[in-house]
Amino acid sequence: MDSKFKLPTETVELPSKGLLYAEDSPLAKGEIEMKYMTAKEEDILTNRNYISNGTVIDRLLKALIVTPDINFDDILVGDKNAIMIAARILAYGKDYQITYNGQKHNVDLTSLDNKKVNEELFVNRTNKFSFTLPMSGNVVEFRLLTHADETKIEQEINGLKKLDKESSPEVTTRLKYIIVSINGLTELKDIREFVDNYLLAADARALREQYAKIQPDIDLKITLPGVEEGVSLPIGLDFFWPDA
Repeated sequence: MDSKFKLPTETVELPSKGLLYAEDSPLAKGEIEMKYMTAKEEDILTNRNYISNGTVIDRLLKALIVTPDINFDDILVGDKNAIMIAARILAYGKDYQITYNGQKHNVDLTSLDNKKVNEELFVNRTNKFSFTLPMSGNVVEFRLLTHADETKIEQEINGLKKLDKESSPEVTTRLKYIIVSINGLTELKDIREFVDNYLLAADARALREQYAKIQPDIDLKITLPGVEEGVSLPIGLDFFWPDA
């Protein structure tokens, strides 16, 4: 039964254009439909439990997506970033005020474009890419991370830090999830051993750069008056909490 009240929605283009999802996934269309934020979603943003456990933004985005049968865990990180920007625009408008080098600037969020990527690399909707490490010559296959991957990475990092509060395992943990094979070896134990003991720093950096080059995403680089180089959009507490 149709509701007697109307709720506006908008179509949001995914940076991946749906090219890295299975054909039977609703995400394969390359776009999703999102609703404007209501007072009910603002309840999510003010939920102290969600804020404290770090799930508040994810819960908000899930509530705003109205395209049926979307599995939020399957969404690529770059696509999720675009959804987050769209959610902010639909909630509080396109204007976002930031402070950079002591100066206030107004950013038009609708001016942010999706990154230009080589779509020819996205063959057969396969999220797997080959790369030869420049220093060692080892051949790795890697994949782009999804929301589910990011959740697992965060959980693993938190667990490692509980065991050793002085540790800083962010880089290596993320690489262990990105790499799916090394010289044809696909066993997780082999990948973890390689990252922990044999991956050269220069090769790790080259792999991260290749990953960033391939990853579909929204381009968060902005141009500010008097600043020669592009600046990464700072997303602070006031992004979804303008009155904070």
